Amino acid sequence: MIRLLLSLIAAALVFFRSRADIALEVLALRQQVVVLRRKRPRPQLSRLDRLFWTVLRTTWPRWRDVLVIVKPETVVGWHRAGFRLYWRWKSRPRGGRPRITPELRALIRRLAQENTGWGAPRIHGELQKLGFVLSERTVARYLLPTQRRGDVAKKWLAFLHNHREAIVAFDFFTVPTASFRVLYCFFVIEHERRRILHFNVTRHPSADWVVQQLRETLPEAAPYRYAILDNDSIFNGDVIDFLAVTGLKDKRTSIHAPWQNGTAERWIGSCRREILDHIIPWNEEHLRRVIREYACYHQEDRVHESLNKDTPSGRPIEPKPGGDVSLTALPRLGGLHHRYRWRKAA
Repeated sequence: MIRLLLSLIAAALVFFRSRADIALEVLALRQQVVVLRRKRPRPQLSRLDRLFWTVLRTTWPRWRDVLVIVKPETVVGWHRAGFRLYWRWKSRPRGGRPRITPELRALIRRLAQENTGWGAPRIHGELQKLGFVLSERTVARYLLPTQRRGDVAKKWLAFLHNHREAIVAFDFFTVPTASFRVLYCFFVIEHERRRILHFNVTRHPSADWVVQQLRETLPEAAPYRYAILDNDSIFNGDVIDFLAVTGLKDKRTSIHAPWQNGTAERWIGSCRREILDHIIPWNEEHLRRVIREYACYHQEDRVHESLNKDTPSGRPIEPKPGGDVSLTALPRLGGLHHRYRWRKAA
């Protein structure tokens, strides 16, 4: 009853509206009927449909009252999209400076990547020496997408390479025992020859314990100048103060960046793969003995790719002697690994 009454009131109001307003309403309703009659599960609006409603929105204030097939916000979005297209067309380039070639753009980025400390003036001067004619402002514009601070990884690796003979690194790793207790293994390794300078095990690590281990490892006349360590809370002010007294400058790695202490991390991985994955330690003494045997094997027998297939202690080459000889296998780490030597037959 209420709907019928509202329909009669709406029909009566038609007589008080202008003919132009009624004609626009009929046009809008008929256009929607045409859309709904299309044989598709969901009515699809073409570009002409969107243009119709965009124009109707700008010419008729009551367009929202008769719109039923889409939301009014959708029509507003169409209008804004059309406005953006219009200004994109109006702001299209009409001449100006000639564009530089893709090869020159690639060259600018190459110079920036290979020389992280160079800015636009330095790169512009280098390009001028190569015979290119362009402005410094153009070079600066194409440098914006590049990393202005330079390649941090490249700088860090250059630091490790240039100072490898003066760098030591230390870190912790954990090993569970047969009784499910966790033991903390601390080691110090040098970068130049990958030698293990010190190793020890404890159940209760602390800063004082770490300082004592470093005191046993690094004398005052040590040839090292840098110590790489992570952000473990155990490496607190006492550890840093001891390093400063010893003449070492601490270099902390970034958060969640184990690659920055790659020498130490690779030794941990080798230790796990080559010995710890094959045993279950009983206690501290057992683990300490096993790891020290592995450290001896690591330095005396195991060849390293980073050392040109040599050992940290410098294993001499043993050419095959003349006569009747045989190859003898010397077991290491309980037979998990071996070292081979020539031996004259009896």
